[in-house]
Amino acid sequence: MLIAIAGALIISTSAPLVRLSEVSPATSALFRCAYAVPPMLLLAWRERRRLGPLPRRALPAAWAAGVAFAFDLLFWHHAIDYVGAGLATVLGNLQVFLVAFAAWGFFGERPSTRLMVGTPVVFAGVVLISGVLDSAAYGSDPLMGVLAGLATSVSYAVFLLLMKSAGPERAAGPLAHATVVATIGIAVLSPVFGGADPVPTWPGHGWLLLLALGPQVLGWSLITYSLPRQPAALTALLLLVQPMTTVAIGALALGERPSALQLAGCAVIVLGVLYGSRGGPPQETREGTQEHVEEAGTGGAPVSPS
Repeated sequence: MLIAIAGALIISTSAPLVRLSEVSPATSALFRCAYAVPPMLLLAWRERRRLGPLPRRALPAAWAAGVAFAFDLLFWHHAIDYVGAGLATVLGNLQVFLVAFAAWGFFGERPSTRLMVGTPVVFAGVVLISGVLDSAAYGSDPLMGVLAGLATSVSYAVFLLLMKSAGPERAAGPLAHATVVATIGIAVLSPVFGGADPVPTWPGHGWLLLLALGPQVLGWSLITYSLPRQPAALTALLLLVQPMTTVAIGALALGERPSALQLAGCAVIVLGVLYGSRGGPPQETREGTQEHVEEAGTGGAPVSPS
């Protein structure tokens, strides 16, 4: 669990770095992936030397995850442009509901009672920090921002579930394949999303390079490692730490000043995550057997305490 939290904290810097780059949404989405490809390939090569070639059965899921990630980044970077870093990050993390019920249907991971109770609590915090009750958080085009954010959540949920299905033994390999596919996908789709500028600029691309090496490589490597080792819905819930941290970073780095309601929402999210992530007795699946993470596609690996 600590690995997932660390990954979430690192990727919480994504939206502020996108804003600091001051480039178009399609440009930031493209180069955050493109700059991440070389280090991800290096990590995948080291993993291959240690564990052998990536199983062929894992490739389709990793490639499909890359397509989903391309849409995720394109929608989300536009949401940042429309409604700002804080609200866009919140909207992009509503996948907690989609992942919880999709994992129940596809992987047999019935959500625990604590998780089901914690989810609406977290959602209440999301509403508070989103600014829907406080007009100060609205951006240049709130309606388009909401639509882009909801599309981000759908794409994000698909990405998380596909990466989980790639198996527990690998972290760098599937993510490297997904990053390469996402880079190609964004380049192909960018004309539909406003176009990407292929000419690097300074200091904009310095921020994008930091975005690629930090959240894109390190952050997602940690999250990808943790995905198969715990229930998918719990991972999604833990990732809601991201918008809370983004609000704080936005205040320090971008001069954003969250309202009292937004700060209250941060506190509610912390309580919801802490309550929902606490362990409880195993639940029975529809077949009457005990629910284990390995039955959800981890290949029989033991549950990791992290």
